[in-house]
Amino acid sequence: MKSEILPGPVMDANKLNRRNFWDTLPSLWNSESEDTLDCCQVRVETHDVKSFFFATPDGSAFAFQPGQFITLELEINGEPVNRCYTISSSPARPHTISITVKRVPGGPVSNWLHDNLKAGDKVRVMRPAGEFTCAAHPAEKYLFLSAGSGITPLMSMSRAHHDLSDDRDIVFIHSARTPDDIIFERELGLIAANQQNFRTRFICEQLGQRREWSGPTGMLSLAALRLMAPDFMEREIFVCGPAPYMKAVRNMLNEAGFDRVRYHEESFSFETLQQETGQAIAVNGAATANKESLASVGFEINFQKSNRQIVCGPQQHVLDAARSAGVRLASSCAQGMCGTCKVKLISGTVDMQHKGGIRQREIDQGMVLLCCSKPLSNLVVDK
Repeated sequence: MKSEILPGPVMDANKLNRRNFWDTLPSLWNSESEDTLDCCQVRVETHDVKSFFFATPDGSAFAFQPGQFITLELEINGEPVNRCYTISSSPARPHTISITVKRVPGGPVSNWLHDNLKAGDKVRVMRPAGEFTCAAHPAEKYLFLSAGSGITPLMSMSRAHHDLSDDRDIVFIHSARTPDDIIFERELGLIAANQQNFRTRFICEQLGQRREWSGPTGMLSLAALRLMAPDFMEREIFVCGPAPYMKAVRNMLNEAGFDRVRYHEESFSFETLQQETGQAIAVNGAATANKESLASVGFEINFQKSNRQIVCGPQQHVLDAARSAGVRLASSCAQGMCGTCKVKLISGTVDMQHKGGIRQREIDQGMVLLCCSKPLSNLVVDK
């Protein structure tokens, strides 16, 4: 499907001059001092996928590793909502940064972005974070495996190698529902045409409307993997996609006897995680309702606004203890990445091991992420 650029406000000459794209080397964007970015372009990638491009107001440049993510801080229906999205753009093009979002049925954030965010809008964004990157695992030969919108971090890696003229031996196999659902199909073809050692393969579950499709159909299997990447056992493998896809790939590689030291995966869909979180609250609450171990040892957590008190074990994350006690708290990733569970700590101390979901200035102001904080004393939380 041909990409379509949605119309937006024309950038005036003064604003363009302030960016100084070509006159000087830009400074690096610091989200601690400037956390608001300008949406400068929206592209339609497929019938239910859009890419959103952002730039800094002062023209400063973005620095990140391909495969990392950013966290958007949005307000939807009057409620603050945080979501992490993998960066799809190349770090070798530092003046803009992009995310590519699939519209998820019932997903509050993806639908809001598709229906509302346009060029000229401003969005609060937290700095790039994450450890899923080929930059941390240099290899002569890579195998990229993705499904659906899981293509985005691997697209960032592919774009980076292409932009840097690094003709690395890469096989990129992407699974899609139909040929019309293949994200970045034409661009991946262009990269393959420009890079002698970059090969891309697509496998589609169904034909859909494109009856002339000549590629393979069905689900990725070990037999198909051996046909498309005969030497996959020698490659560094990066995988991203929905949970069932990830599980199927792990099973395939285990069956083949692949060395998992050279296996790397990333899988977080915050549109579905909230539903899973709600289920986890119910399950965990039922499973621990009759347990009394934490009542005899641990710290008292006082949620001041809701007037709730719970007991949290010294090796237990506060969010887990709250869930077990039936306290409903906003959360998404449960890994210290997205910032959804951020609260003000009125008193007490915690051991917080986050992964980029909170700014240093917020920590200095007494904010904590409950999902990755273990109590070191009794706590009073402004919640």
